[in-house]
Amino acid sequence: MLLDQTSTRVTGRLFMSNLEFTPPKYAQIVQAIQARIEDGTYPVGEMLPSESRMVREFGSGRSTVVRALQILSMQGWIEREHGRGSFVKGVPEKSAERSHEGGSAFDAPENPTTHTITSTGRASAPAGIAEALKLPENSPAIMRQRLVVDDDSPSELVTLWFPLDVATGTDLAEAPLIGIGVREHLQAVKQLRPARICERLSARLATEHERELLRLDAGTPVLGIIASILDASENVIAVADVVLPGDLHDLEDSYPAS
Repeated sequence: MLLDQTSTRVTGRLFMSNLEFTPPKYAQIVQAIQARIEDGTYPVGEMLPSESRMVREFGSGRSTVVRALQILSMQGWIEREHGRGSFVKGVPEKSAERSHEGGSAFDAPENPTTHTITSTGRASAPAGIAEALKLPENSPAIMRQRLVVDDDSPSELVTLWFPLDVATGTDLAEAPLIGIGVREHLQAVKQLRPARICERLSARLATEHERELLRLDAGTPVLGIIASILDASENVIAVADVVLPGDLHDLEDSYPAS
């Protein structure tokens, strides 16, 4: 059974399976903007600085800034208005500093400067993926794998899996990048809209294939995230399999004690 992702936050750091991780740049930007909203530096209703200004301030690529803004929007901290910018909504009633890696992987536009499609097409779903897809093991599905590079270094490996009926009539099995992102592509072509995302997180050693693509040494730990994207009827639209190098990433969560 898939569970909502959980983690333990101890003295400002995340410890998972006795491994310590450093926040990636997009998470640092998220945390910085959250802090400024909480202390009033960015008042409710105010427009955030432009993406170009944030790129200069944080020393990150535009895609990293955009990803941080997407996460803040999903969490309810800001509201993004096409053609205008991002505006502060305030601290969410139930603030949760969640990674939303699965949702971000499903939403993110495929950018030629940071994304490389490494594999696409029909494939047999391995056990864990098949379970998340609600299919028998080794059932055929459509997979789409991309490598994400941040500052010339691989930062994550994303494999999206789709039931055959979901992928039919789409570009999901094709090699060209989908510039608007998989989520918007499915909405435009199939009128499919996600209603809920369930994530399962684990710390493990990288496989040989993952080590090669992510340029990892043998024995390097990774964070593995399996996210099921469900529609309002609890049908599976897609499954995101996200692999993050353990020495580059931190996932944290906060929640009420009662």
